[in-house]
Amino acid sequence: MAMTEPARNGTQNEKKEGGLMEALRIIFHALLLALVVRTLFFQPFNIPSGSMIPSLLIGDYLFVSKYTYGYSRHSIPFSPPIFSGRIWSGTPERGDVAVFKLPSDGTSDYIKRVIGLPGDTVQMVDGVLFLNDNPVQRDMVEDYISQDNLGRSVAIRRYRETLPDGGPSYMTLDIDPRSFADNTRKFTVPKDHYFMMGDNRDNSSDSRFSSGVGFVPFENFVGKARIIFFSIQGDARFWQIWKWPTSIRWDRLMITVE
Repeated sequence: MAMTEPARNGTQNEKKEGGLMEALRIIFHALLLALVVRTLFFQPFNIPSGSMIPSLLIGDYLFVSKYTYGYSRHSIPFSPPIFSGRIWSGTPERGDVAVFKLPSDGTSDYIKRVIGLPGDTVQMVDGVLFLNDNPVQRDMVEDYISQDNLGRSVAIRRYRETLPDGGPSYMTLDIDPRSFADNTRKFTVPKDHYFMMGDNRDNSSDSRFSSGVGFVPFENFVGKARIIFFSIQGDARFWQIWKWPTSIRWDRLMITVE
């Protein structure tokens, strides 16, 4: 018996070590697969601000397709400067809701709507969007009902904006018809750059402000917003499962981003 006990313990230790190595191997492969999916196909994002209301709400979680616009260094986590430009690039279209890296720091993720393409002129005049000196169709619809910091209901003017040349329609908000952002100079979009705007026009830091976003280089695009897979009211958090029954916006689950 004295001769067999150490052998038995050795076998058990080998099994434990083998089981640990197998678990580590599975974890490594899972992380590698997640990295590949996140880099090449889809990346999840959440909406922390109200700049895209009413299209996107605070607490929305969405998938962004990485392959739509091709790949740049910003497609890779932490944006390593391993190459410049884009490969297998696809062209953004007016009306796309896109995630991009803030040009001023190259790290912050922003999400806005593509409004101006390279060579376009863009201007806001009394709250009306002008593209290439032509007013974009804007039709008033029912007010958007929001809540202020005291919980009181507030009615905000809401419009359906339709981009030219058969472009998409989407909703915008105009909180103050006399705000600074409702009247701008005329912008000319440079080559390989895009003009981005939030749908919540008076509450969005976007290409109208050179000190905020300015023109966005194509290289900074991360991907196109595709689908809202989860949505929870702003006072709750994704990990607070016990709040889900009363905080989840069930009507926003698995809807496409328009």
